[in-house]
This record gives sequence, C-alpha cells and structure tokens, in this order.
Amino acid sequence: MFPPLLKPHEKTYLRIKVTTKQPKTEYLSTLDDGTIKIRLKAVPEKGRANEELIRFLAEVFSIQKDTIEIIAGATDTVKLVRIG
Repeated sequence: MFPPLLKPHEKTYLRIKVTTKQPKTEYLSTLDDGTIKIRLKAVPEKGRANEELIRFLAEVFSIQKDTIEIIAGATDTVKLVRIG
C-alpha cells in the first residue's frame, strides 16, 4: 500500500514510474529515491494510461480526479504528478 504522502490543503508532488499493459492496476513499490512504481492495465494510447493513473490515484487517496494533474512526462513512463 502507498506510504502516507498527502496533507490536507497542501500541494503534493509525486514522481511515478508506470508500466503499462499489465494484468491489473496496482501499486508495486517505492524506490530509494522516492519514485513510486505503479502497474497499469491500460495501454499507452490516446491518453488511456494517464487517465487510468489519475483514476487510480484518486481512488487510493480518496480525492477528486480533478485535483490530480500530470505536469511532466505525459508521454513518458516516468511522470511528475501534482495533487492538490
């Protein structure tokens, strides 16, 4: 499960490494540098993987999807995500 990362009413930045086309969407691990590894079931086409990542993060943190934004790496496997 995710380590506790979010504080109410503050912006949080997460570095996330995704692997797409996996059997299911799930948290995998946190690397020594703080990068969070997540497996995504979606394919990386037409923004589907990014949409699934946002949906997954919203579900895990119990927050609205519109509070999550991919600010770097939209077409890369390593993404910088802002929450809040």
